[in-house]
Amino acid sequence: MRIRIVDAFTDRPFSGNPAGVLLLDSFPEDAWLQKVAAEVNLSETAFAHPLPPGGEADWALRWFTPTTEVDMCGHATLATAHVLHSEGVATGTVRFAARCGVLLATAEPDGTITLDFPTSSLTPVPVPEGLAKALGAEPVAVHDTAAHIGDLVVELEDETTVRGLAPDFAALKVLSERGVIATARADRPDGAYQFVSRGFFPAVGIDEDPVTGSAHTALAPYWAARFGRDELTGFQGGARTGIVRTRLRGERTHLNGHAVTVIDGELRA
Repeated sequence: MRIRIVDAFTDRPFSGNPAGVLLLDSFPEDAWLQKVAAEVNLSETAFAHPLPPGGEADWALRWFTPTTEVDMCGHATLATAHVLHSEGVATGTVRFAARCGVLLATAEPDGTITLDFPTSSLTPVPVPEGLAKALGAEPVAVHDTAAHIGDLVVELEDETTVRGLAPDFAALKVLSERGVIATARADRPDGAYQFVSRGFFPAVGIDEDPVTGSAHTALAPYWAARFGRDELTGFQGGARTGIVRTRLRGERTHLNGHAVTVIDGELRA
């Protein structure tokens, strides 16, 4: 079967966030899906198969890290939609049935894809003991996120602090259900992006995720409240980086970006 590696939230190869994508006739056993994801060894591998016509969704979609299945993933959904549209399998809006509900992916005239995801709630929480030491920076504020995400959103002092983080991943692993999103206002919010972030997910086998779409369902409302506007652009990443354009629409958040296929090969297992 064909397997693609797609760089998401970028318009050029070897940037953004890479994801494996496999289009199947149906889902095999979970153990096989997990073994493939471990072999691909990217932050996420997406598996999708078509659903019968007439239902609430067009494709079933699941995501696996190298160690576990997750409830929500933005960049691998973008990658899957990119493959479907690139191959002519789908046009317009694709509806995915996932563990977190029905997600939409719409191909735009400019070649980007817009994801329609549920907006995360944000609950202020005390700074967990050991968080500042694990991150190597003092938090300004900490918020917990909704079900299906399970991250801590940690605001730091400035962009320079976020970019310079060198966390203790073993210490971070026990501090949240899924991961820690470090974020700050951009140094020049009137420029190409208004906020920055980095995502650390050692609890699910990913020390750092370059561009985390699902995290932006929390980052979008977080920064929209501070900037007083619903459309913002986020810059995420350490060694690899990418851009996520966000649009807050109440209970839904739109995430927009490019994707590029860098490998198209054959899985023989």
